[in-house]
Parts: sequence; C-alpha cells; structure tokens
Amino acid sequence: MHKTIINKMGMSEALIKMTDDYIAFVSDVKNKLGIDLASYKEAQMKRRLTSLRNKNGYSSFRHYLSAINEDKSLKAEFLDRITINVSSFYRNPERWEVLKTLVLPQLMKNNRKLFIWSAACSSGEEPYSIAIMLEEHYPDADFHILATDIDNHVLEKAESGIYPEASLKLLPAQLRQKYFKQVQKYYHINDTIKRHVQFKKHDLLTDNYPGKFDLIICRNVLIYFTDKAKSAVYDKISRSLKSQGILFVGSTEQIFNPEQYRLTLIDTFFYQKNKD
Repeated sequence: MHKTIINKMGMSEALIKMTDDYIAFVSDVKNKLGIDLASYKEAQMKRRLTSLRNKNGYSSFRHYLSAINEDKSLKAEFLDRITINVSSFYRNPERWEVLKTLVLPQLMKNNRKLFIWSAACSSGEEPYSIAIMLEEHYPDADFHILATDIDNHVLEKAESGIYPEASLKLLPAQLRQKYFKQVQKYYHINDTIKRHVQFKKHDLLTDNYPGKFDLIICRNVLIYFTDKAKSAVYDKISRSLKSQGILFVGSTEQIFNPEQYRLTLIDTFFYQKNKD
C-alpha cells in the first residue's frame, strides 16, 4: 500500500508542490501582468483561481499562466474572475437614497463643480448611476466623473453604455424611460449621461492615485483584499479626497478605525474627510 510522505509540518509532498506552484504563479503574475495577487485574501483567491484553472483543463498554475499569456480570451476570463464584476444600476438603493438626500446636497452647497471618482467601476453601472442622479436632481450642475477599473474588457463594455434588462432592475421605471433607449433586448444609455463620465484603467493596489475629489465611490472590492492592502488603499483614498470630501463604501466594508485615515462616519457606509 502506498504511504503518503509527510514532512515535519504535517504537509504531504503533493500539497507542498501545489502550494509552491501557486506561490510561483502569484510572483509571475505580478512580474508579467503587473497584478499583485498577494494583496488579495489568499484562501478566497486561490480557491477561485484553482476552479478556473481546472475548468480550462490545466493541471498546474505554471501551465495555466503560459496559456493566459498566449490566449487573449483566457486572459480576459482571468481578469474577470479576480475583479468580481457584479454590478447593477442603483445597487443597494437605500444607500443611494442617502447619497441623494444627504451627501449630494452637502457637496453641491460647497462646490461650483463636482469631481467624482468611481473606483473599481466594473461595467459602468455605478458611475452612470451617479450621473443620472445628478442630472435628474441637479440639472444645472457642473460635474465630472472619473470611472476606473483594472479590467480593460469591462471598461470597453462600460464605454459602450449598453446593458441587459437585468442590470436596470433596481432603476426606477421613469429613469429607465428618460435616460435609456431600448434596442431589442438591450438598453442604450443616452449621450447626455455618457458625456459626464471618463473611463480609464487603474489598479488600486499598484497605480498612483488621482485627486482631488469631492466624492469617491469605492464599493464591494476591498472585501477581497488583505487587511494590509485594504489599509493602504484607504490611506491613498483619503489623500485623494478634498478637505470634507466624502467616501462611499460597500455594504460589507465598514471602516472600523476611520480616524486613522482622517475620516469621520456621517452615515452608514459614508465617511467624510476631516477639515484641513
């Protein structure tokens, strides 16, 4: 009978090889693609990528990375998996109501022009949502929205402004009729909204941060980062906010020590940068 060889730490040789394979993969992805997988929670990311690798028929991360480098569709799928592209217009509508009734009036009162950053914007529903809200409630407002993501594929989709009906399920019917044109099964956002949004590739973990912004929306992405990476991102976001600017985070991303980043909680999932 074959006996599995166990090392002093209780790990089998096969498990050690699997671990080493993933560690080398993380290093190579950073060197070749510029993506720092080590800043993501390892257990979640490793499980997700192992499933993706196996689905495509590769027995090791070394072979999978070679395939990613040669096949654009595999690379796009890989980027899509690590960035978790799930979005919709007015996602978590009760939070958007707070944005409309509390945050935007405060920002509009103190600014002649609003500069807004939708970070990790995925396929564009979020920045277009804020543009629709401003256009609807502040039709004379002067505002510019920078929308960024690490994935070129979803940025191309976002720039097209074309969405299936499922993406608009939380959007009030009157706004759907006013700001979209239905073409067969898809909805095309109108140019009145598109002209306010600029899309650009940006990696929250490695790229320099733009600034200064009145409002930064960064939702449902930091939950996948390690505590160290998350802290670094919050620090950079704070630096990118204007004095008394607002940060809007996701429903599972409460900041437990906002004062560390010169932030103060003003409502659930909304933080204001302290006055200079």
